[in-house]
Amino acid sequence: MSNGDIFVGEVIGTAILILFGAGVCAAVTLRHSKARASGWVVIAFGWGFGVLAGAYTAAPLSGGQLNPAVTIGIAVDTGKWGKVWIYLLGQIVGAMLGAVLAYLVYLAQFQANVRKEGTAEDTAEEPVATLGIFSTIPEIRNPVANLITEIIATMALVLPILAFGLTKGLGESGTTVLIVSLLVVGIGLSLGGPTGYAINPARDLGPRLVHTFLPIPNKGTSDWGYAWIPVVGPLIGGALAGLVYNAAF
Repeated sequence: MSNGDIFVGEVIGTAILILFGAGVCAAVTLRHSKARASGWVVIAFGWGFGVLAGAYTAAPLSGGQLNPAVTIGIAVDTGKWGKVWIYLLGQIVGAMLGAVLAYLVYLAQFQANVRKEGTAEDTAEEPVATLGIFSTIPEIRNPVANLITEIIATMALVLPILAFGLTKGLGESGTTVLIVSLLVVGIGLSLGGPTGYAINPARDLGPRLVHTFLPIPNKGTSDWGYAWIPVVGPLIGGALAGLVYNAAF
């Protein structure tokens, strides 16, 4: 794979991932959305379908890694670091692009994020905080616990991804990406409760950067004090998964 193919593939694939993922979070969160308040299961499947669409699209160009933690895990296992920076750059740029696209899809809903005055038939409603559409927010702010959650959840993603390569039938049938997508859904349902399961530094950092600069009414803070955890935790988890895989398989 050429450097150009890798970069373009990761930009496109990660943009699709975030378009679906931030899109489903916007659908569930924003007022005047037909999917509002449809719940955590919908969010988990939305992110899973984002992985499915993004990785299948990027696979012919870059292999469809879409996640710095996966890229680091593969590099730790194989010892091949020469193209890691191209993957990481493409993933960050793609994540930012996907966040902008999701914003544009829900532009009218974001613009309507203002205080809703009460009437005789209805009560007043405050604007919704929008950071959770783009990036993760912990339910309980405990840096040590939050970091541990992200490390374990990312290992639960990257170690199976590495192991899937040992299953010859998955590669031959082309269903590896489908299985990974279902794995992401499972992680969201089982391990996503404490932190919102970033498990992907680009997925959190790129959209958080975009949230900082988007002209969203009443958008609230971008919470940069927490931002290091969904970056460092998944990178540690990916590296540990690569080490475990290399030692055990």
